[in-house]
Amino acid sequence: MVVKTMLYPRLKNPADQSFFLFGPRGVGKSTWAAESFPDAQRFDLLDEALYQDLLADPSLFSGQLRALVNGSQVIVDEVQRIPTLLNEAHRFIGEKGLRFVLLGSSARKLKTESTNLLAGRALWNTMFPLVPEELGDDFELERVLQFGSIALVWRSTDPRATLESYVHLYLSEEIRAEALVRNLPGFLRFLPVAGICHGQTINVSSIARDAGVARTTVSGYLDVLEDTLLATRLPAYEAQLRVRERKHPKLYWVDPGLARAVKRQLGSVTVEERGALLEGWIFTLLRTYAEERALYDEIFYWAPLQANRTEVDFILRRGQELLALEVKSTRRFSPSLLNGLKAIADLDTVVRKILVYSGDRLLRTEEGIDVWPVAKFLEALAANELWP
Repeated sequence: MVVKTMLYPRLKNPADQSFFLFGPRGVGKSTWAAESFPDAQRFDLLDEALYQDLLADPSLFSGQLRALVNGSQVIVDEVQRIPTLLNEAHRFIGEKGLRFVLLGSSARKLKTESTNLLAGRALWNTMFPLVPEELGDDFELERVLQFGSIALVWRSTDPRATLESYVHLYLSEEIRAEALVRNLPGFLRFLPVAGICHGQTINVSSIARDAGVARTTVSGYLDVLEDTLLATRLPAYEAQLRVRERKHPKLYWVDPGLARAVKRQLGSVTVEERGALLEGWIFTLLRTYAEERALYDEIFYWAPLQANRTEVDFILRRGQELLALEVKSTRRFSPSLLNGLKAIADLDTVVRKILVYSGDRLLRTEEGIDVWPVAKFLEALAANELWP
């Protein structure tokens, strides 16, 4: 397997103070940090020798920090492996004005009450897979839907093999080595089921039955996926319209390639899976632009309890205003695609309704709903013109 060396400029700008930067492994955190802070002192905790040394004697870390010039920059990669180092980071931010870039692929071990999260002295950021604005002319929608756009995978000449290795490394290094789950066989059965659930409302009982584990175990496994930044749960919006609304969250993997890799389906994208893959990919785009350009304050989905085919994929809230966004993979427009957006007509705080689809016609309906091809949606995101 050969990996290309091409790099893409990221949307993320370096903060002026210490910060955490989390994201899935291979997403490009280390490369970005090295390019953004070329003179920084770097501690890579994936270096097993360094990891063992610092684990045995954390004073080695403080000794090297003490030798730095005041105001120096320090990168700590995979900081979650030794959370106690954050105590020293906290101390040296105050004593020497050191600026820390704290990279991590899991937040699970940092959620304990004893972990020092630097008491507001460090921002909390996330890095997502590459987006079309970063890829430029190299962007290919079909390739993204098939293999995703995690930097490590995108730069590989054999993305299928890289994704398969990625899942293996995730299981061996994140799950087994860090002891994030007690029942590894159960987690192995859970992963492909979770991949199938990409873009669906979570039914814990159904997942537990298919994976052969307890309901409480499934809830813990979902926490692990979120803590390791591979998936997230999208909450339902309670619009308080004249219908009962669903309350269970939907599950989205952070990358189409990962969703397909865990269910061992990396061939050509099928018609049956295309809709969920496109929807999930757009969700990750929305999260990226929320992180980098404050696109929204909160994001939800909306669906009435009794209508299986009527929903709005994404409700974005910014201040008191809402934006409703529906995603369809079909290449042909028909009025039936607007059922969900029409169903929330009584929600008067919605300032724009957008249907994104795979066709090429740009339309505006009599009800004021914008119908956009994917390319138009991407242009609006990049130009910060999603909101009216």
